[in-house]
Amino acid sequence: MAKEFHFSDKDFQRVKKLVLEHTGICLSDIKHDMMYSRLAKRLRHLSLDSFSDYIDLIESGDKSELGNFTNSVTTNLTSFFREQHHFDYLKTTLIPHLMKLNADTRKIRIWSAGCSTGEEPYSLAITLKEVIPDSAGWDVRILATDLDTNVLETGRNGVYSMERVNGIPSYVLKRWFNKGKGEREGLVRASNELRDMIIFKQLNLMGQWPVKVGVDVIFCRNVVIYFDKSTQAVLFDRYAETLRSDGYLVIGHSENLHNVTDRFKLLGKTIYQRAV
Repeated sequence: MAKEFHFSDKDFQRVKKLVLEHTGICLSDIKHDMMYSRLAKRLRHLSLDSFSDYIDLIESGDKSELGNFTNSVTTNLTSFFREQHHFDYLKTTLIPHLMKLNADTRKIRIWSAGCSTGEEPYSLAITLKEVIPDSAGWDVRILATDLDTNVLETGRNGVYSMERVNGIPSYVLKRWFNKGKGEREGLVRASNELRDMIIFKQLNLMGQWPVKVGVDVIFCRNVVIYFDKSTQAVLFDRYAETLRSDGYLVIGHSENLHNVTDRFKLLGKTIYQRAV
């Protein structure tokens, strides 16, 4: 069956170049059909006749459409407490350790880089709340960033379907989420306590980082797999400079820092500590 729009190899190569330039993501050739499907929606919305016209628009520097373009590229697979062992380690080891180290300032700062629709930062917030009681007087903040403005809005609202929270233990769900009623039945919303801990911001990892140096822990999971090795090396070097001198970096199970950077030492299960 003939496709609605012609998407030539030349068009795809131009798209790949733009994606790399604006997001740092290296698209493989097998992503040709995926990009056609995602960007064809933008052509229909803008009433454009060809991919060539659409790419011309992006290359011209149209800022409003550039945002839609980058949103179309990003993949947002996530879930609450994904890779549970990271949160277990945070709860049993990292948070107690940070509370001793930061006893004077009583501050803890965590960055969820590539937060998608917010499940990761909310999982972090719940873990922190379960270890540090409100009465302890700690100032705990989570910065949650992503390139995609659409997913950030979902995270900021903190509203999820019951299907999204099915894997959360019932006692956790009851404590930290409010069930919707009436028209909102079948939905839950993260409590004000959790939402107040998290700042959602749009951030392109290839651009400037409005992040204060001295972050205690950075979660950047299943993000760098979309970058080439040289981009990864630059990214991890910047993470090292953003962390406190003995700060921690948590990456995804399919990622590793071998032959990429020597700025971190492996503690186990894709959990690293800044070394230099």
